[in-house]
Amino acid sequence: MDGISTGESLADLDEISRFGDAVQAFRNLEMDEAKFTSVRLQQGVYGQRQPGLHMVRIKVPGGLVTPGQLEAIADALESYSEHNVAHVTTRTAIQLHYVPLAHTPATLERLARAGLTTREACNNTVRNISACPMAGVCPREHTDVNVHLQAAARHFLRNPLNQQLPRKFKISFSGCESDCGQAMLHDLGVVATWKDGRPGFRILAAGGLGHKPREALVVESFIDEKDLLLSMEALISLHNRYSDRVKRAKARIKFLVDRFGAEGFLEKYREELAHVRAALSTAAHPEGAWVQGGTGDVPGPGAPRALFPQKQAGLMAFSVSLPQGNLTAAQLRGVAAIMTDQGLGRATTTQDQNLVLLDVPAERVARLRPALAALGLGEPVPGDDAVACPGTTTCRLGITSSTVAAPRLQGLAGDLRLRVSGCHNGCAQPETGDIGIYGEGRRLHGKLIPHYQMFFGGDGMAGGALALKGPSVPTRRVETAVTRVGDAFQAERQGDETFFHWVRRVGVAHINAQLADLTVVTPEDIPELGADFGDEGEFRVLQLGGGECAGAMQVQVGSAFFNAAHERRYRDAFYFQRKYGEAAQAGLSIARVIAEGLLDLVKPVRGRKALEDMGLLAAELEGLVPEALTSGLAAFATQTSQDPDTWDEPAAATLSTRVDAWTYQAAEFCLARDAQLDLAGALPGADKAAARPAGSA
Repeated sequence: MDGISTGESLADLDEISRFGDAVQAFRNLEMDEAKFTSVRLQQGVYGQRQPGLHMVRIKVPGGLVTPGQLEAIADALESYSEHNVAHVTTRTAIQLHYVPLAHTPATLERLARAGLTTREACNNTVRNISACPMAGVCPREHTDVNVHLQAAARHFLRNPLNQQLPRKFKISFSGCESDCGQAMLHDLGVVATWKDGRPGFRILAAGGLGHKPREALVVESFIDEKDLLLSMEALISLHNRYSDRVKRAKARIKFLVDRFGAEGFLEKYREELAHVRAALSTAAHPEGAWVQGGTGDVPGPGAPRALFPQKQAGLMAFSVSLPQGNLTAAQLRGVAAIMTDQGLGRATTTQDQNLVLLDVPAERVARLRPALAALGLGEPVPGDDAVACPGTTTCRLGITSSTVAAPRLQGLAGDLRLRVSGCHNGCAQPETGDIGIYGEGRRLHGKLIPHYQMFFGGDGMAGGALALKGPSVPTRRVETAVTRVGDAFQAERQGDETFFHWVRRVGVAHINAQLADLTVVTPEDIPELGADFGDEGEFRVLQLGGGECAGAMQVQVGSAFFNAAHERRYRDAFYFQRKYGEAAQAGLSIARVIAEGLLDLVKPVRGRKALEDMGLLAAELEGLVPEALTSGLAAFATQTSQDPDTWDEPAAATLSTRVDAWTYQAAEFCLARDAQLDLAGALPGADKAAARPAGSA
C-alpha cells in the first residue's frame, strides 16, 4: 500500500472498477451525459474548460500525506496527465489537471493503491476536511484534532446522508481557540476548547465565501467530545433537509440563516440534534488525548513563515514554499525521497498552498535546505505569500488569469497575505487575505474590460473578520493598486500595528480614495486595458455552460432515496437499542420520504410544499404509480398514529421488512421510468457498508 496500511485507506478499488465501467459506457454512448457527470463528479473527476480533459481532485483529510502517497501522485501525474504539475488547493486537497477521460480510472486506481481517494472530492457532498496546519504538533493545542477529523472523514464518506446534498459542504478543525483552521468561513467549523475543567469543542456553522460572504454562527459554545459527530451530523442533516435544491445560487447552508433568522436556524439545528442523538446515542465516538494548551507563537492559517518548534521535544516543522501551490512530478518524487532519507513519515499540505515537513529532528534541519534547493524549492521568504486558484488556465468558471496575476503581485506590498481568485466564487479565499482580489468583467465604452474586485484586511482566525470590500480596478492596474496600498500601510501604521487593524482604523474609504484614479477608464485607455495578463487578445468571458463546482443537478426522487437510506440507518440503530416505537416511526418516515420523491417524479410542481400525511400522498399518487405502491403507502398511513409504546420487536421487525420491500418496488418503478437514475448505495442492504457507527473505522 505504498507506506500506508490497508486499514487506513479511504479508497475502494471495486468502486473504481465500477467507475471504469461507467466511463466506457459513456464513451460507447450507452450512458447519457447528465448521469455520467454525476457519477464522474462523485468520484472527484471535474471537467476542465479544455474539451476532453479533466481535473482529478485528491482528498487529503487534514492535509496529511506520506512519502509513498507523494510518489503515487507523481506516478499518476507522469503516467496519465498531459501536464506536469500537481496543485495544492486552499482546502488542502491536491489536484491533477489535463487528464484525458479514458485515463481517469487508471489514475484513481494508482492513487487508491496508496490509500488515497477522490470519492466526494467534488459534487454536492462533504468535501475534503481541512485543519489548522500544525494539528498534532502545535504547542498551543488542547488535543490533536486529526483524531477527530479522520473519524469524521470516515463517518461521512459514502454515507447516504452525504450522497446528494443540496450543495457542497466544507468543514474545518482547529486544536485551540486561536482557530488557525478558520472556522469563520466554513459551513461547519470545529474548535477544541475547555470549559469548567472539561475538554470539548466549540461548533460554528453557516459561514462561507463566494456569493454573499457570511461569517459563521456559534451553534454550540461547548459540546462534549462524545457529542461531536452527533452535532456535525445534525448540521449536515439540517443542510440536507432545508437548503434550496432549486435555486443553486442560494443552496449553501449559510442562506438558511437568511431564511430562518439566527434564532430560527439554531432552533432547527437543535431539532435535528435531538433526532440524531436519540438514534446514535450508543454509537462509538473518537477520543483524543487532551492537555491544557500551552503558549507560544500562533502558526497562522497557512504554513508557518519560519522554522516552527513542535510540542514534541527536539522536533521541528519545516515549511516548504510552493509557488501558487504547484509541484512537478520530479519535485514530488524529490520531496518523497528526502522524507524517506531523513526518516520523516508525514508532511501536511496547508491552506496557503504550501507544504510542511513534520517531525524533523532539529539536528537534521541543515540537511534539508540544500536537498530542497536542488529541487528548486525552499522555505517561505518575505513577499511570497500569494495564493491563487487555477483561474482561466483550467476552470470553466474562470474569468481572469489568476495564476499569471499572483506572481506579478508578490512582494509589491511587503510580506502581506495576497489572495487571488479568477472569479467571484473565491476559491483562493480573497475575503480572508490582507489583500484579496477576484476577477470580473466590466463593460465600459462598449468593450468588456478585465477587472479585479479588491478586498482589504481579511482574517479568518479567532478575533478576525472577513475583509472589507474595496474598489474594482482594471487588471492591468492592479499591480499599481497593490503597491499603493502596501506603501500606505507602511507609511501610516502605528508601531507594530497589523494590516488588519490598520484597515479598520483608517477605514476602507481612506484606502479607496488613494485608488480612485485607477478606477477611471476613458475611451483612450481601452487599448491598454482591454486584455488580461498573459493574453494580448481582446478580453472575453467564455460561455462554457457553467462550472461543475456546484455538482450535477439530481432529480428529487434520487435525493429522496438517499434521504430514506439515511433514515434507515437511524431505524436500524433504534431497533438495535430496542426502541421499537422510534424504529417504527423511522421506518414510516422512509416510506413518506420516498413517496414525496415519487410525487415529484410523476407530478412535478415547482415549489410544492412537502406533504406530511401519507394518506394524502397515497391519494395524490393514485393512478400515477402501480397500485401496489399506493395501497402499501395507504397501509403505512394507518400506522402513523399508533402509540409508540405499543410497538414490540416482532411488530417493528415486520414493518421494517414491509417498508424495505416497498422501497424496492418503488425503486423498480423509478428505474423503469428513468434507466439513468443512479440509486447505487441507496437501497436496503446496499448501504450497509456506508452505515458505519459514528467514530468507527
